[in-house]
Amino acid sequence: MAKITFMGAGSSVFAKNVLGDCMCRESLHDMEIALYDIDAERLKESQAMLEILNKNINQNRATIKSYLGVESRQDALRGAGYVINCIQVGGYEPSTVIDFEIPKKYGLRQTIADTTGIGGIFRALRTIPVMFDFAKDMEKVCPNALMLNYTNPMSMLSGAMLRGTNINYVGLCHSVQVVAKNFMEPLGVWTEEREKNIRTRVAGINHMAWLLEITENGKDIYPELKELSAKKMAEWRAADKKEDKSGDMVRRELMKYFGYYITESSEHNAEYHPYFIKDKYPHLVDEFNIPLDEYPRRCIKQIDEWRKRSKELTENPDITHEASHEYGSGIINAMETNIPFSIGGNVLNTGLITNLPYNCAVEVPCLVNSNGVQGCYVGALPEQCAALNRTNINVHLMVIEAALTLKKDYIYNAAMLDPHTASELSIDDIVSMCDELIEAHGDMMPKYK
Repeated sequence: MAKITFMGAGSSVFAKNVLGDCMCRESLHDMEIALYDIDAERLKESQAMLEILNKNINQNRATIKSYLGVESRQDALRGAGYVINCIQVGGYEPSTVIDFEIPKKYGLRQTIADTTGIGGIFRALRTIPVMFDFAKDMEKVCPNALMLNYTNPMSMLSGAMLRGTNINYVGLCHSVQVVAKNFMEPLGVWTEEREKNIRTRVAGINHMAWLLEITENGKDIYPELKELSAKKMAEWRAADKKEDKSGDMVRRELMKYFGYYITESSEHNAEYHPYFIKDKYPHLVDEFNIPLDEYPRRCIKQIDEWRKRSKELTENPDITHEASHEYGSGIINAMETNIPFSIGGNVLNTGLITNLPYNCAVEVPCLVNSNGVQGCYVGALPEQCAALNRTNINVHLMVIEAALTLKKDYIYNAAMLDPHTASELSIDDIVSMCDELIEAHGDMMPKYK
């Protein structure tokens, strides 16, 4: 019987998706679920929701138990075979507000701030120590367990966990599974029927992995899709009204010059590069329909929606679930049954992508079976794609050095190497901004020297 520990179980919607998916797997019907969080109210709500779901779709075969607070963490983890991580250290307030408002004072604007850039740097610096604590507990009470991490910034956290701990680990995202749909749907050529015959090959780094190949019944359809995309881009860029533009213009512009479509959304990629959010060229924000301060808006909306949805999720006796596209349950099923399963996972680059640094985290095709998660060899990316990846990897590696050594200079270096930050601010302003962010975070980060 598999034991699955869910860290950050107060994320009820996500817990429903991943653990509901597990309930849909025959091999996992009798699993033990340990829910862990530091928020008593959210934890109680998640348990109530999952108990109803367990009754409705799993004939009450799973055992569900909650664990509240740091003092109960080892008990939650003890004997686990799988640890699903979905935490947000610092939450919307104060941390996300800090990540956006202090850089804004320096003229540095962001959209999501959870992957790289100044917001991603500080999200990593406050999250890595907590995840290191999880890993220490895992080494004591479930040393053979696999951590399935869904928390961002994925590349920085994955690199830190794979280099700084001894646990089994894979980082998981949502974008690889839907990249073909996201590419084709705005062009008006996506159908569920076509989906059955489409195959993709994707590799790079998280949120900047490349759709290297897309075929339909063995035929390369990239050229026709690029042609359609170019026509649509001309229409969207010429449109005067926001509602007549697409929300996916940035990555199509990148594809025009770098040759390949990127997995993650345009609002994300707008802040990964020095080309789009620029004080000198403010018109680009409207021209490419870039939603500045998008993540704070989402947070406020999600908090408001949660207040409205919590009753539906926790008190609706008829709540049910259909399998989602998340990889989590498929990984656990493959390891329990030895039936192979393919994913796009974040693992350490041990020569899997030959023209990216050896010690960074890469997002590559992976095969999963009872032996665990094995990254597949990709070889060299197109050189321009690898070069663009390396601009972000530089930041990831410096943040990991900062977390491992607690040297403040590495925080400055990471920010100075970030493409968007460096394109907008001077070195003096970058240092001042980092100092202000460190002070504002207070005890949410360890002391740096």
